[in-house]
Amino acid sequence: MDLAKDIQDKLQFIPNHVRIVAATKYVDEEDMLKLFSIGIHHFGENRVDSFLRKYEALKDEEIHWHFIGHLQTNKAKQVLSKIDVLHSLDSLKLASIIEKERDTPLDCFVEVNINNEESKDGIAEEECEAFLKSLQAFPKVNVVGLMMMTIKACTKEEKKQQFEKLKKLMLEMNEKLGLEMKQLSMGMSDDYMEAIASGATTVRLGRMLWSQRI
Repeated sequence: MDLAKDIQDKLQFIPNHVRIVAATKYVDEEDMLKLFSIGIHHFGENRVDSFLRKYEALKDEEIHWHFIGHLQTNKAKQVLSKIDVLHSLDSLKLASIIEKERDTPLDCFVEVNINNEESKDGIAEEECEAFLKSLQAFPKVNVVGLMMMTIKACTKEEKKQQFEKLKKLMLEMNEKLGLEMKQLSMGMSDDYMEAIASGATTVRLGRMLWSQRI
């Protein structure tokens, strides 16, 4: 798979303070090295089996590994000691496994189902306060911010409104609970510019990095 011919033109519009995580669900190890060679060193995987294979193949590279998909608790032990960031914390059971398996704190985004979609993972907005309170009992769970996915079939303006809703929620939780969350993982290839305009600090990019759609 070839890198997009205009990849540098696309990337130049992403501010330096925004972290690019390459979503590599459909990308093999060789193609990941192409991204690595142009300065993208953060990679996000959705599936445990793919992550473990790629992690082993690329363990000599200075890669920052992110797990961005739903992490089943029965598979979590295989992943938690190897990743740098988890984007999909959504249960106290998973938090307890992090606490048991990690030697050092793990940076975590709490995944919020901001649109209450039945097909999506994440906690409901109204459960966020209680969930964040409960997470304070786990010293190795370092909550850095919130993560979300937009409704697919909506306009860019509607997506922007959804992004702004998550940012507002983060600020409200910081004020209510005395937290210092500063990061928002939101925005993908179709809407990363709207996400950045709404306060995203991490964008998860896949097909826009390649010359053919994946």
